[in-house]
Amino acid sequence: MPRPTMELRHLRYFQTVAQELNVTRAAEKLHMAQPPLSRQIRQFEEEVGVALFDRVARGLRLTEAGRFLLDQSLQLTQRLEETLEGTRRIGRNEKRWFNIGFVPSVLYGVLPELIRELRENRMDGNDGEVEVGLTEMITVQQMEALKSGRIDLAFGRLTFTDAAILQQVVMSEALVAAMPISSAPPDAAFTAGDLARQPLILYPARPRPSYADHVLSLFRAQGLQPRVVQEANELQTALGLVAAGLGVTLVPSSVQRLHRDDVRYVPIQAPGFLSPVIMSYRAGDTSPHLARAIAWVRACAGKADELKR
Repeated sequence: MPRPTMELRHLRYFQTVAQELNVTRAAEKLHMAQPPLSRQIRQFEEEVGVALFDRVARGLRLTEAGRFLLDQSLQLTQRLEETLEGTRRIGRNEKRWFNIGFVPSVLYGVLPELIRELRENRMDGNDGEVEVGLTEMITVQQMEALKSGRIDLAFGRLTFTDAAILQQVVMSEALVAAMPISSAPPDAAFTAGDLARQPLILYPARPRPSYADHVLSLFRAQGLQPRVVQEANELQTALGLVAAGLGVTLVPSSVQRLHRDDVRYVPIQAPGFLSPVIMSYRAGDTSPHLARAIAWVRACAGKADELKR
């Protein structure tokens, strides 16, 4: 016999009973009869697979599992209520939803300030309050998310040819080699040949193409084949493996703002060992808010170029 399907109302029934610790009072609060509420609670426990209440002489007492579920579910339903209220406000045009896709390494560059600008609505114009969504994804995932409308703007590190997407290089960052603090010589710099002889930790391992392929292409352009000893899916994981002494990994220079006592960042003296930050958005998207966000990023990029001169 198939098990009953858990619904949000079952969670609401459980929360009310758990807070009242009395089925009769909970039923009154829920404006329903006591017997069906008791049945719903028993079915809910069967669905969860553990006892959530101890039946005692004067009512109910939460089990340890029940206390955990109450605490966690209240957080979930509060977040759901906030999401629904935000949805209503967006539907009433009281609020603008703006979702940004990003690769983790851009969090150490221009993206944080853009997020602050969007959230605080400091840009010119009057679109009302803006809810900024952030979704971590590699560049190839960003392309599909933009075309499907799940995100409005993206920051990655690879170029793609797609008529539906417009891309612009915001800036180019020098790459540095992250090394274990114990083996990094002071005041050193690596050539491409030096790096090719080091055990290399590559990220992200998947999906591809990704920043990992960009790094490999830089070595190929120098006629070199790096010695990849480990692949990781996340930047933080790669740095952890570096700290553990497994090898070196190449990161954009802005990542140096992530201070770690067990990792040293060593400059790379090799032509072309750069990583672009690329802004992507849908062709034909006429959103005024998107236009202002793009203009703000371009202005910031222009100021950065001026400082370099």
